[in-house]
Amino acid sequence: MRARILGAFPVEVRARMPTLFEKIVAGEIPATIVHQDDRVTAFRDIAPQAPVHVLIIPNKPIPTVNDVTAEDERTLGHMFVVARDIAKREGIADDGFRLIVNCNKHGGQVVYHLHMHLVGGRPLGAMLAGGTHG
Repeated sequence: MRARILGAFPVEVRARMPTLFEKIVAGEIPATIVHQDDRVTAFRDIAPQAPVHVLIIPNKPIPTVNDVTAEDERTLGHMFVVARDIAKREGIADDGFRLIVNCNKHGGQVVYHLHMHLVGGRPLGAMLAGGTHG
């Protein structure tokens, strides 16, 4: 932490620590990467909730959906194209799969780097406990 003067008052400036996902993108932490390009990285979840469970993340750190900007549109659309291609390669496209993006505490977000879960390989049931979906 370092102090900086803004106007007449010293202000503490904290350096942001890289997330676990940023370290995976940088190759600092091992992961089973199934896709990587200049915009996104996709890797297998270490605690899979279905036979196929892949996380697709933007290489640019975006903490939550609430932090998305208009400049992120191209990357976010690309995440869907990558999800489609991985689903085809994994053999789950025809039977179906689910894409999940959690946002903040109530949404179940654990790592604060926007990510999309691609899950499939078996019937997934209702989206929410006790609910039905369409």
